[in-house]
Amino acid sequence: MTIRLSNSDARRVFLATQGLSRPRGALSKAGLLELIEAIGFVQVDSIATVERAHHHILFARNPSYRREHLTALLEKDHALFEHWTHDAAIIPSTFFPYWKHRFARAKATLAERWRSWHENGFETYVDHVLERVRREGPLMARHFEAEKRPPGGWWNWHPEKTALEYHWRTGALAIAGREGFQKVYDLTERVIPARHRDAEVDEAAFIDWACASALQRLGFATHGEIAAFWDLVTPTEAKEWVEANRDRLEPVLIEGVDGKGQSGKPRASHAFAGSAALFAALPAPPARLRVLSPFDPLLRDRARAERLFGFSYRIEVFVPAEKRVYGYYVFPILEGDRMVGRLDMKADRKAGTLDVRRLWLEPGVRATKGRLDALDTELTRHARFAGVERIVYAEGWRGE
Repeated sequence: MTIRLSNSDARRVFLATQGLSRPRGALSKAGLLELIEAIGFVQVDSIATVERAHHHILFARNPSYRREHLTALLEKDHALFEHWTHDAAIIPSTFFPYWKHRFARAKATLAERWRSWHENGFETYVDHVLERVRREGPLMARHFEAEKRPPGGWWNWHPEKTALEYHWRTGALAIAGREGFQKVYDLTERVIPARHRDAEVDEAAFIDWACASALQRLGFATHGEIAAFWDLVTPTEAKEWVEANRDRLEPVLIEGVDGKGQSGKPRASHAFAGSAALFAALPAPPARLRVLSPFDPLLRDRARAERLFGFSYRIEVFVPAEKRVYGYYVFPILEGDRMVGRLDMKADRKAGTLDVRRLWLEPGVRATKGRLDALDTELTRHARFAGVERIVYAEGWRGE
Protein backbone atom coordinates (compact mmCIF):
# COMPACT_ATOMS: atom_id res chain seq x y z
CA MET A 1 0.00 0.00 0.00
CA THR A 2 1.25 3.49 -0.85
CA ILE A 3 0.93 6.15 1.84
CA ARG A 4 -0.04 9.55 0.47
CA LEU A 5 0.87 12.61 2.52
CA SER A 6 -0.44 16.06 1.75
CA ASN A 7 2.10 18.83 2.05
CA SER A 8 0.65 20.02 5.36
CA ASP A 9 0.73 16.47 6.77
CA ALA A 10 4.30 15.97 5.55
CA ARG A 11 5.37 19.17 7.30
CA ARG A 12 3.58 18.07 10.46
CA VAL A 13 5.38 14.71 10.41
CA PHE A 14 8.80 16.23 9.82
CA LEU A 15 8.37 18.91 12.48
CA ALA A 16 7.37 16.24 14.98
CA THR A 17 10.28 13.92 14.19
CA GLN A 18 12.66 16.87 14.51
CA GLY A 19 11.46 17.69 18.01
CA LEU A 20 9.65 20.91 17.13
CA SER A 21 6.18 19.76 18.19
CA ARG A 22 7.07 18.84 21.77
CA PRO A 23 5.32 20.38 24.78
CA ARG A 24 7.15 23.25 26.48
CA GLY A 25 7.34 21.86 30.04
CA ALA A 26 10.47 22.23 32.16
CA LEU A 27 13.39 20.40 30.52
CA SER A 28 15.48 18.39 32.99
CA LYS A 29 18.98 17.11 32.25
CA ALA A 30 17.53 13.65 31.60
CA GLY A 31 14.90 15.22 29.36
CA LEU A 32 17.60 17.03 27.40
CA LEU A 33 19.44 13.76 26.78
CA GLU A 34 16.20 12.14 25.62
CA LEU A 35 15.54 15.07 23.26
CA ILE A 36 18.99 14.80 21.66
CA GLU A 37 18.58 11.03 21.30
CA ALA A 38 15.21 11.60 19.64
CA ILE A 39 16.45 14.09 17.05
CA GLY A 40 19.78 12.26 16.65
CA PHE A 41 22.40 14.97 16.90
CA VAL A 42 22.89 18.69 17.41
CA GLN A 43 25.26 20.54 15.10
CA VAL A 44 28.09 22.54 16.65
CA ASP A 45 29.23 25.84 15.19
CA SER A 46 31.55 28.55 16.46
CA ILE A 47 29.57 31.59 15.30
CA ALA A 48 27.81 33.31 18.22
CA THR A 49 25.97 36.16 16.50
CA VAL A 50 23.25 35.68 19.12
CA GLU A 51 24.10 32.27 20.57
CA ARG A 52 26.08 29.29 19.31
CA ALA A 53 24.14 26.90 17.09
CA HIS A 54 23.90 23.94 19.48
CA HIS A 55 22.41 26.08 22.24
CA HIS A 56 20.04 27.83 19.84
CA ILE A 57 18.81 24.53 18.33
CA LEU A 58 17.91 23.16 21.76
CA PHE A 59 16.41 26.45 22.96
CA ALA A 60 14.09 26.51 19.93
CA ARG A 61 12.66 23.17 21.05
CA ASN A 62 12.30 24.11 24.70
CA PRO A 63 12.87 27.62 26.11
CA SER A 64 13.67 26.13 29.52
CA TYR A 65 16.85 24.54 28.08
CA ARG A 66 19.88 25.11 30.30
CA ARG A 67 23.41 25.22 28.90
CA GLU A 68 24.90 23.72 32.06
CA HIS A 69 22.90 20.54 31.51
CA LEU A 70 24.49 20.09 28.08
CA THR A 71 27.96 20.71 29.51
CA ALA A 72 27.37 18.16 32.27
CA LEU A 73 26.11 15.54 29.82
CA LEU A 74 29.19 16.08 27.65
CA GLU A 75 32.00 16.63 30.11
CA LYS A 76 30.91 14.99 33.37
CA ASP A 77 28.44 12.23 32.57
CA HIS A 78 29.91 11.50 29.11
CA ALA A 79 26.41 10.60 27.98
CA LEU A 80 27.12 12.64 24.85
CA PHE A 81 30.21 12.90 22.69
CA GLU A 82 31.33 15.26 19.98
CA HIS A 83 32.14 13.97 16.54
CA TRP A 84 31.19 14.23 12.88
CA THR A 85 27.93 13.71 11.02
CA HIS A 86 27.75 15.95 7.95
CA ASP A 87 29.60 18.43 10.21
CA ALA A 88 30.79 18.64 13.82
CA ALA A 89 27.95 17.58 16.11
CA ILE A 90 26.97 16.49 19.60
CA ILE A 91 25.85 12.84 19.53
CA PRO A 92 24.50 10.41 22.17
CA SER A 93 27.26 8.12 23.48
CA THR A 94 24.98 5.11 23.01
CA PHE A 95 25.65 5.59 19.28
CA PHE A 96 29.44 5.39 19.72
CA PRO A 97 29.75 1.71 18.62
CA TYR A 98 28.39 2.70 15.20
CA TRP A 99 30.84 5.58 14.90
CA LYS A 100 33.69 3.09 15.20
CA HIS A 101 32.84 2.11 11.63
CA ARG A 102 33.15 5.76 10.63
CA PHE A 103 36.61 5.87 12.25
CA ALA A 104 37.72 2.83 10.28
CA ARG A 105 36.40 4.23 7.00
CA ALA A 106 38.06 7.59 7.62
CA LYS A 107 41.45 6.25 8.63
CA ALA A 108 42.85 5.38 5.21
CA THR A 109 41.36 8.30 3.32
CA LEU A 110 42.37 10.95 5.87
CA ALA A 111 45.88 9.59 6.25
CA GLU A 112 46.41 9.64 2.49
CA ARG A 113 44.91 13.10 2.08
CA TRP A 114 46.78 14.71 4.95
CA ARG A 115 50.05 12.89 4.23
CA SER A 116 50.02 14.49 0.78
CA TRP A 117 50.13 17.94 2.38
CA HIS A 118 53.80 17.29 3.18
CA GLU A 119 56.20 14.75 1.75
CA ASN A 120 57.75 13.68 5.03
CA GLY A 121 56.85 13.69 8.68
CA PHE A 122 53.14 12.90 8.82
CA GLU A 123 53.55 9.67 10.80
CA THR A 124 56.15 11.30 13.06
CA TYR A 125 53.77 14.06 14.09
CA VAL A 126 50.84 11.66 14.42
CA ASP A 127 52.80 9.43 16.79
CA HIS A 128 54.33 12.35 18.70
CA VAL A 129 51.02 14.07 19.36
CA LEU A 130 49.27 10.91 20.52
CA GLU A 131 52.15 10.11 22.88
CA ARG A 132 52.06 13.60 24.41
CA VAL A 133 48.32 13.31 25.10
CA ARG A 134 48.84 9.82 26.54
CA ARG A 135 51.60 11.08 28.81
CA GLU A 136 50.35 14.56 29.78
CA GLY A 137 46.58 14.20 29.69
CA PRO A 138 44.04 16.52 28.00
CA LEU A 139 45.66 19.01 25.59
CA MET A 140 44.56 21.69 23.13
CA ALA A 141 46.14 22.64 19.83
CA ARG A 142 47.70 25.73 21.43
CA HIS A 143 49.77 23.52 23.74
CA PHE A 144 51.78 22.52 20.65
CA GLU A 145 52.15 25.91 19.02
CA ALA A 146 55.60 26.63 20.42
CA GLU A 147 57.10 23.49 18.96
CA LYS A 148 59.54 23.77 16.08
CA ARG A 149 58.02 23.88 12.60
CA PRO A 150 59.54 22.08 9.62
CA PRO A 151 61.11 24.44 7.07
CA GLY A 152 58.99 25.69 4.21
CA GLY A 153 55.68 25.70 6.09
CA TRP A 154 53.01 23.06 6.33
CA TRP A 155 49.28 23.50 6.10
CA ASN A 156 46.76 26.09 7.18
CA TRP A 157 46.70 24.08 10.42
CA HIS A 158 50.03 23.55 12.10
CA PRO A 159 51.07 19.86 11.86
CA GLU A 160 50.23 19.06 15.47
CA LYS A 161 46.72 20.43 15.05
CA THR A 162 46.34 18.26 11.97
CA ALA A 163 47.54 15.24 13.94
CA LEU A 164 45.09 15.99 16.75
CA GLU A 165 42.22 16.24 14.26
CA TYR A 166 43.35 13.05 12.54
CA HIS A 167 43.30 11.13 15.81
CA TRP A 168 39.91 12.62 16.71
CA ARG A 169 38.38 11.83 13.32
CA THR A 170 39.73 8.27 13.43
CA GLY A 171 38.85 7.50 17.04
CA ALA A 172 42.08 7.44 19.05
CA LEU A 173 41.24 10.80 20.66
CA ALA A 174 37.95 12.25 21.82
CA ILE A 175 36.83 15.73 22.83
CA ALA A 176 36.98 15.93 26.63
CA GLY A 177 35.56 19.47 26.70
CA ARG A 178 36.08 22.95 25.34
CA GLU A 179 37.71 26.09 26.68
CA GLY A 180 36.04 29.01 25.02
CA PHE A 181 35.41 27.18 21.81
CA GLN A 182 38.78 25.41 21.57
CA LYS A 183 38.68 21.63 21.65
CA VAL A 184 40.32 19.80 24.54
CA TYR A 185 41.58 16.42 23.28
CA ASP A 186 42.13 13.32 25.39
CA LEU A 187 42.46 9.60 24.83
CA THR A 188 39.14 8.08 23.86
CA GLU A 189 39.51 5.49 26.64
CA ARG A 190 39.52 8.35 29.17
CA VAL A 191 36.42 10.05 27.72
CA ILE A 192 33.94 7.50 26.33
CA PRO A 193 32.44 5.12 28.93
CA ALA A 194 33.66 1.54 28.52
CA ARG A 195 30.15 0.15 27.95
CA HIS A 196 29.92 2.24 24.78
CA ARG A 197 33.57 2.18 23.81
CA ASP A 198 33.97 -1.59 24.01
CA ALA A 199 30.71 -2.54 22.30
CA GLU A 200 31.09 -3.94 18.80
CA VAL A 201 28.65 -4.21 15.89
CA ASP A 202 29.42 -5.86 12.59
CA GLU A 203 29.24 -4.13 9.22
CA ALA A 204 25.74 -5.38 8.40
CA ALA A 205 24.35 -4.25 11.77
CA PHE A 206 26.06 -0.89 11.35
CA ILE A 207 24.48 -0.26 7.94
CA ASP A 208 21.08 -1.42 9.17
CA TRP A 209 21.22 0.88 12.19
CA ALA A 210 22.51 3.86 10.17
CA CYS A 211 19.66 3.56 7.65
CA ALA A 212 16.83 2.56 9.99
CA SER A 213 17.65 5.19 12.63
CA ALA A 214 17.90 7.88 9.96
CA LEU A 215 14.52 6.97 8.49
CA GLN A 216 12.98 6.96 11.96
CA ARG A 217 14.16 10.55 12.53
CA LEU A 218 13.12 11.73 9.08
CA GLY A 219 9.71 10.06 9.10
CA PHE A 220 9.88 9.56 5.34
CA ALA A 221 12.87 9.77 3.01
CA THR A 222 14.51 8.76 -0.24
CA HIS A 223 17.58 6.55 -0.05
CA GLY A 224 19.73 9.64 -0.68
CA GLU A 225 18.14 11.45 2.26
CA ILE A 226 18.66 8.38 4.43
CA ALA A 227 22.36 8.30 3.57
CA ALA A 228 22.79 12.04 4.12
CA PHE A 229 21.18 12.15 7.57
CA TRP A 230 24.15 10.79 9.54
CA ASP A 231 26.60 10.79 6.61
CA LEU A 232 27.74 7.39 7.83
CA VAL A 233 26.88 5.27 4.78
CA THR A 234 27.01 5.88 1.05
CA PRO A 235 23.92 6.47 -1.10
CA THR A 236 24.59 3.10 -2.74
CA GLU A 237 24.59 1.35 0.64
CA ALA A 238 21.34 3.13 1.58
CA LYS A 239 19.76 2.13 -1.74
CA GLU A 240 20.78 -1.49 -1.22
CA TRP A 241 19.35 -1.34 2.32
CA VAL A 242 16.01 -0.12 0.98
CA GLU A 243 15.93 -2.92 -1.59
CA ALA A 244 16.79 -5.54 1.03
CA ASN A 245 14.17 -4.27 3.48
CA ARG A 246 11.12 -3.87 1.28
CA ASP A 247 9.11 -6.01 3.71
CA ARG A 248 9.82 -3.47 6.51
CA LEU A 249 8.98 -0.44 4.38
CA GLU A 250 6.07 1.12 2.55
CA PRO A 251 6.21 3.53 -0.39
CA VAL A 252 5.14 7.10 0.36
CA LEU A 253 4.14 9.89 -2.00
CA ILE A 254 4.92 13.31 -0.54
CA GLU A 255 3.19 16.41 -1.85
CA GLY A 256 5.73 19.23 -1.98
CA VAL A 257 5.55 22.94 -2.67
CA ASP A 258 7.59 25.14 -4.94
CA GLY A 259 9.14 28.45 -3.96
CA LYS A 260 5.78 30.18 -4.52
CA GLY A 261 3.91 27.88 -2.17
CA GLN A 262 2.19 25.95 -4.94
CA SER A 263 1.84 22.17 -4.95
CA GLY A 264 4.60 20.38 -6.77
CA LYS A 265 4.82 16.88 -8.20
CA PRO A 266 4.53 14.21 -5.44
CA ARG A 267 7.92 12.81 -4.49
CA ALA A 268 8.38 9.08 -4.04
CA SER A 269 9.90 8.21 -0.67
CA HIS A 270 10.00 5.39 1.88
CA ALA A 271 8.59 4.97 5.38
CA PHE A 272 8.37 2.09 7.79
CA ALA A 273 5.42 -0.24 7.28
CA GLY A 274 2.46 0.83 9.40
CA SER A 275 3.54 4.48 9.47
CA ALA A 276 0.17 5.80 8.27
CA ALA A 277 -1.41 5.37 11.72
CA LEU A 278 1.69 6.74 13.43
CA PHE A 279 1.76 9.78 11.17
CA ALA A 280 -1.92 10.48 11.81
CA ALA A 281 -1.34 10.44 15.58
CA LEU A 282 1.55 12.89 15.57
CA PRO A 283 0.69 16.31 17.04
CA ALA A 284 0.52 19.54 15.11
CA PRO A 285 3.35 21.94 15.92
CA PRO A 286 2.57 24.82 18.26
CA ALA A 287 1.20 27.86 16.47
CA ARG A 288 3.70 30.19 18.09
CA LEU A 289 6.43 31.94 16.15
CA ARG A 290 10.03 30.73 16.60
CA VAL A 291 13.35 32.04 15.34
CA LEU A 292 15.54 29.10 14.35
CA SER A 293 19.29 28.68 14.10
CA PRO A 294 20.66 28.69 10.54
CA PHE A 295 22.02 25.24 11.46
CA ASP A 296 18.73 23.85 12.72
CA PRO A 297 18.31 20.21 11.63
CA LEU A 298 14.92 21.10 10.16
CA LEU A 299 16.81 23.01 7.46
CA ARG A 300 20.04 21.01 7.25
CA ASP A 301 18.93 19.39 3.98
CA ARG A 302 18.25 22.61 2.07
CA ALA A 303 16.61 20.84 -0.89
CA ARG A 304 14.24 18.91 1.38
CA ALA A 305 13.31 22.10 3.26
CA GLU A 306 12.60 23.83 -0.03
CA ARG A 307 10.38 21.00 -1.25
CA LEU A 308 8.40 20.78 1.99
CA PHE A 309 8.21 24.44 3.00
CA GLY A 310 8.78 26.33 -0.23
CA PHE A 311 11.59 28.07 1.65
CA SER A 312 14.91 28.67 -0.09
CA TYR A 313 17.57 29.25 2.54
CA ARG A 314 21.33 29.62 2.23
CA ILE A 315 23.91 30.77 4.78
CA GLU A 316 25.82 33.72 3.34
CA VAL A 317 28.70 33.83 5.84
CA PHE A 318 31.23 33.06 3.10
CA VAL A 319 29.54 35.16 0.42
CA PRO A 320 31.24 38.55 -0.22
CA ALA A 321 29.21 41.31 1.42
CA GLU A 322 28.32 42.98 -1.86
CA LYS A 323 26.88 39.71 -3.23
CA ARG A 324 24.71 38.76 -0.26
CA VAL A 325 20.98 38.61 -0.86
CA TYR A 326 20.11 38.96 2.82
CA GLY A 327 23.03 39.16 5.23
CA TYR A 328 26.03 37.59 6.96
CA TYR A 329 24.06 35.42 9.42
CA VAL A 330 20.30 35.50 8.94
CA PHE A 331 17.86 33.54 11.10
CA PRO A 332 14.91 31.60 9.62
CA ILE A 333 11.47 32.20 11.18
CA LEU A 334 9.05 29.33 11.78
CA GLU A 335 5.38 30.03 12.55
CA GLY A 336 3.30 26.94 13.21
CA ASP A 337 4.15 24.67 10.28
CA ARG A 338 5.24 27.44 7.90
CA MET A 339 8.54 29.17 7.27
CA VAL A 340 7.39 32.80 7.19
CA GLY A 341 10.57 34.86 6.94
CA ARG A 342 14.11 35.55 8.03
CA LEU A 343 15.74 38.00 10.38
CA ASP A 344 19.08 39.76 10.60
CA MET A 345 19.95 40.30 14.27
CA LYS A 346 22.99 40.36 16.53
CA ALA A 347 23.56 40.41 20.27
CA ASP A 348 25.74 43.34 21.39
CA ARG A 349 26.76 42.13 24.83
CA LYS A 350 28.80 45.23 25.65
CA ALA A 351 25.79 47.44 25.03
CA GLY A 352 23.38 44.89 26.48
CA THR A 353 21.19 44.92 23.39
CA LEU A 354 19.74 42.57 20.83
CA ASP A 355 20.05 44.59 17.64
CA VAL A 356 17.39 43.75 15.06
CA ARG A 357 18.56 45.06 11.72
CA ARG A 358 16.15 43.73 9.13
CA LEU A 359 13.13 41.51 8.69
CA TRP A 360 12.19 39.81 5.42
CA LEU A 361 8.81 38.10 5.25
CA GLU A 362 8.07 35.44 2.67
CA PRO A 363 5.81 36.33 -0.28
CA GLY A 364 2.18 36.43 0.85
CA VAL A 365 3.07 36.77 4.54
CA ARG A 366 1.87 40.08 5.99
CA ALA A 367 3.42 42.09 8.79
CA THR A 368 0.24 42.09 10.88
CA LYS A 369 0.20 43.49 14.39
CA GLY A 370 -0.35 40.00 15.80
CA ARG A 371 2.62 38.58 13.92
CA LEU A 372 4.91 41.46 14.90
CA ASP A 373 3.80 41.17 18.53
CA ALA A 374 4.57 37.43 18.41
CA LEU A 375 8.00 38.19 16.94
CA ASP A 376 8.67 40.73 19.71
CA THR A 377 7.72 38.11 22.31
CA GLU A 378 10.06 35.58 20.73
CA LEU A 379 12.90 38.10 20.54
CA THR A 380 12.38 39.00 24.20
CA ARG A 381 13.00 35.33 25.01
CA HIS A 382 16.11 35.36 22.83
CA ALA A 383 17.43 38.50 24.48
CA ARG A 384 17.15 36.88 27.91
CA PHE A 385 18.79 33.72 26.59
CA ALA A 386 21.66 35.72 25.08
CA GLY A 387 22.11 37.62 28.35
CA VAL A 388 21.23 41.07 27.02
CA GLU A 389 18.73 43.50 28.50
CA ARG A 390 16.70 44.97 25.68
CA ILE A 391 15.83 44.83 22.01
CA VAL A 392 16.81 47.66 19.68
CA TYR A 393 15.01 47.77 16.34
CA ALA A 394 16.95 49.59 13.62
CA GLU A 395 15.25 52.29 11.63
CA GLY A 396 13.50 50.68 8.66
CA TRP A 397 13.99 47.16 10.09
CA ARG A 398 10.72 46.01 8.53
CA GLY A 399 12.02 46.93 5.08
CA GLU A 400 9.97 50.05 4.66
